[in-house]
Amino acid sequence: MPVKAVMFDLDNTLIDFLKMKRMSVEAAITAMIDAGLPMKKEKAMRVLWDLYDDYGIEYGKIFQKFLKKTMGAIDWKVLASGVVAYRSVKAGFLEPYPHVIPTLLKLKERGLKLGVVSDAPRMKAWLRLASMKIADFFDVVVTLNDADGHAKPHPLPYEVALRKLGLKPEEVVFVGDNPNRDILGAKRLGIRTVLAKYGEWTKAKDRSLRPDHEIDDVKELLKVLEMLL
Repeated sequence: MPVKAVMFDLDNTLIDFLKMKRMSVEAAITAMIDAGLPMKKEKAMRVLWDLYDDYGIEYGKIFQKFLKKTMGAIDWKVLASGVVAYRSVKAGFLEPYPHVIPTLLKLKERGLKLGVVSDAPRMKAWLRLASMKIADFFDVVVTLNDADGHAKPHPLPYEVALRKLGLKPEEVVFVGDNPNRDILGAKRLGIRTVLAKYGEWTKAKDRSLRPDHEIDDVKELLKVLEMLL
């Protein structure tokens, strides 16, 4: 069955969220150490990224979890210092990956419907899309709120997007960077999958899990679709 739509994960697939995250986290750790966190920077970074892997990149109380794990309790001076540093850096480093906008333009020119399925809360997702000036490309945007709080790989976010698009799973391709969430969830419903290796920051826990296609640059998606259209 021919492809009629492409759905994307947002962070680390369309938007270089990981670049912003790394720089913001590094600033936060440095500020927390200056405020009294008794750890080496490199070790603290490893612990914090492990917590992100466990709780998800959008988890809002990650610094509280981090301080409880490393100091045994929340030191509010240390916490506040980290949050202020994180927020001050975050605003300046959010940007789309190279070739995202030209690729989206070409997909629209081919008559494909486009969608976003994100684990981000509704307002955060829309703010990112708007700030990158790519919101108008998408026919459907499904956020954590739109899926009743269910994050990928739960089927509901994909099902909501499919329903809004009016399409069957086999008519859609999903592009995402996270094998354990994006790829697994889409494959369970019979959606064809493309792993965005350029944004991949966590490896598949199930080594038997394989996407249908892999790309090292978002523009390579156009070649993948040529084989499927």
